[in-house]
Amino acid sequence: MNRFIDALIGWPERTARHLAWLAPAFARLVVGWEFMWSGWGKLENLPQITENFVSWGIPFPQFSTPLVSGIEFFGGIFLLLGLLTRVSAGALGVTMIVAIRSAKWADVNSLESFVGLDETEYLAIFLWLAIAGAGPLSLDRLLARFTKPAAGALR
Repeated sequence: MNRFIDALIGWPERTARHLAWLAPAFARLVVGWEFMWSGWGKLENLPQITENFVSWGIPFPQFSTPLVSGIEFFGGIFLLLGLLTRVSAGALGVTMIVAIRSAKWADVNSLESFVGLDETEYLAIFLWLAIAGAGPLSLDRLLARFTKPAAGALR
């Protein structure tokens, strides 16, 4: 029985430790790329996006449209680089909450329809990145390595 449990739990866990860098790197690359281009598209078409924000009832559309567009564009770039990942993922997560509530909430009539929204899936990835961080293949990790005080050094 122990061999069976080890084959189903232990071996995959030991294997996954060697690939721990892959999940956050891949997640950052996929959503970073998507949101960089989404934000760029919004920045290039601010008047139309502002009209959309007005129709969705988003407060202060003249202010919030360029803000959200910039968060998507720069947040996407930062995720691609693994720079300020927790802050970027948090800000992008908030934009997904606002998007769900303002533009998609009318389409939600069940847990299945809520979970099926692209915005909900993005929110799940952003939540994970905001909590877990960028992973070892990131500028965040590189900066942390250079900013940590040496062992025994006085502060």
